[in-house]
Amino acid sequence: MSLLVAVDFGSTFTKAIAVDSGSGELVARAEHRTTVDTDVMDGWHACRAVLEETDRGVKNAEVLACSSAGGGLRIGVVGNEELVTAEAGRRVALSSGGRVVAVVSGGLTATSQKELRKDRPDVVLLLGGTNGGNSAVLLKAAETLSKYKWRKPVVVAGNIDTQAEVAELLTAGDVPHVVADNVVPEIGVFAPDSARAAIREMFLRHVIGGKHLSRDPAFQEMVRAATPDVVLRGVEVLAGLHGDVAVVDIGGATTDVHSVVELDPEDANLGREVVATHPVTRTVEGDLGMRWNAVPVAEAGIQAGLVTGPDGLPLEFGGTGGQYRLAGDQSWKELLLAGLSP
Repeated sequence: MSLLVAVDFGSTFTKAIAVDSGSGELVARAEHRTTVDTDVMDGWHACRAVLEETDRGVKNAEVLACSSAGGGLRIGVVGNEELVTAEAGRRVALSSGGRVVAVVSGGLTATSQKELRKDRPDVVLLLGGTNGGNSAVLLKAAETLSKYKWRKPVVVAGNIDTQAEVAELLTAGDVPHVVADNVVPEIGVFAPDSARAAIREMFLRHVIGGKHLSRDPAFQEMVRAATPDVVLRGVEVLAGLHGDVAVVDIGGATTDVHSVVELDPEDANLGREVVATHPVTRTVEGDLGMRWNAVPVAEAGIQAGLVTGPDGLPLEFGGTGGQYRLAGDQSWKELLLAGLSP
């Protein structure tokens, strides 16, 4: 039996399975908390030990991994009009396995690049103009990134007539970048595939190592993509076999919804929309994770009066520490939230 080992370095847990590569049979599985506090490979080594107890062949099996550890892939989108290129960029980012942390429309200025830095994107998706269209905003954004010494990777997916000049500006400023096809080559057309591939390339080349999740070079060799990107591609495979598919992935930090549906010919009439409808979509809700966001969810419950203290006593918020206390009790407490903290 030839084994293949698949690993997912998640925000909360690291999961691993051993699969018979011929039959697809699940041979063994293991999980361990994701060890971001030490080295993420510690969790993988613990999983591998469990897998090897079931089948010693795991030791020599090929290992394929994906990762959303350390916050996953954070993407900032910079485009022209909010309803066209910025919106198209947001869709590309989500379908590439990233979480969109910033959308800047109207180009990039000295002020807006400062705000963009505060959002800490791992990758910037730089868009602007249809092919042969307006190039001024795209060039200005590239100039700004270069001038202010932007060092996070940039994916350029705007007006192809300007891309050589944009690349020259970024190169002059030592901005790491890669060029992709225009996401919106003309009004009513949405072409995300090239940009998605470029984001994946930047994720593997810069983000995985840049998060310093592991000192072991084997970690970068194992990881092939961001976890949501892999899940969405799996949903595409399922859709090819069974038709329309929607998958809800409830994770520790986010809840992702992936779907692949056959478009109605009338709804897919691209001429009616400035950014075309696409059959492959993904949304991410960063406030619905099952662990990392449990505290704010519980706080919302307290504010709504749905969560109480011991013996049903009400809780109230206050104090410089921003904590909850029992109503009328002057001693501030860690609350029951302590048990929910990651």
